[in-house]
Amino acid sequence: MGHFDQKLLPTAADVESAVARLKGVAVRTPLINAPVLDERLGARVFLKAEILQRTGSFKFRGAYNRISQIPADRRAAGVVAYSSGNHAQGVAAAAKLLGMPATIVMPDDAPKAKLARTRALGAEVVTYDRVGGADRAAIAEAIVKERGATLVPPYDDPMIIAGQGTIGVEIAEDLDKLGLKPDIVVVGASGGGLAAGVSLGIKSRAASARLFTAEPKDFDDTLRSFVRGERVANEKITGSICDALMSNTPGEWTFPINKELIGQGIAASDEEVGAAVRYAFNELKLVVEPGGAIGLASLLAGKLDGIVDIRGKTVVAILSGGNVDVEMYAKLIAG
Repeated sequence: MGHFDQKLLPTAADVESAVARLKGVAVRTPLINAPVLDERLGARVFLKAEILQRTGSFKFRGAYNRISQIPADRRAAGVVAYSSGNHAQGVAAAAKLLGMPATIVMPDDAPKAKLARTRALGAEVVTYDRVGGADRAAIAEAIVKERGATLVPPYDDPMIIAGQGTIGVEIAEDLDKLGLKPDIVVVGASGGGLAAGVSLGIKSRAASARLFTAEPKDFDDTLRSFVRGERVANEKITGSICDALMSNTPGEWTFPINKELIGQGIAASDEEVGAAVRYAFNELKLVVEPGGAIGLASLLAGKLDGIVDIRGKTVVAILSGGNVDVEMYAKLIAG
């Protein structure tokens, strides 16, 4: 990744290039409409099921888009990434498909299933103590330097953002086939790569759509950054069941896009997220991890009330991942 340069921000054209690159490689996940949810919210609600993507989350898209563009002479040195789990698996899977070695720096308290799956995909896992304040980026940079490898950041990279943007294009295309346009799109935000990509993809096809970021309560750095007009950080580092949404501050590359194309956010509590995970299991028969359920949670909890009237509108939420530890999942669905 080069240093941030406003002129190099990804565009809708970069997203279209990513669509071509990912065709036949990434799963074109379904846009699910459940009558029970329509009835409850009084809207046409569609859920983009990235839980069915390779490795169980949207992260594969950005990882493959980025890694597939590494020049041939640099591929043998491999890739390095840092991640609590979903980006780790996305990078490991993309590198494996492209025949490249991958090393992933992961917190030692990451969900066991995510650590195991990352290793199962052939990646070398280097763990660090998140609670003790170890700097994962510094650990990754040291490995990059030592091996001449390429760093694949979780969100703050133009081609990662463009890869995630293919989700926005698919949403717009699939709704178009039904004679619909998205009125409201709710997208989870951590570092903001998914939100930035989706907003580029959606706005290029449906300019009038209104987008909102959704974040865990107390980890709503994107929402507070929108209010302040500049990037701010969270005070806490851990303490939410949404382990996929714990980035401390919006990305340098992602925030300018999100500020311009989204600009509004909402936040849901752990209780509301747990209720959404339970609802997805009981009513929709879908397995969603807490971080992946944040958009659905925000809709079910009425977080848009008083901001925008969703009744009768076409509303989309992204189920961004389904990689949840069995113990936690059992607890959440039991309520």
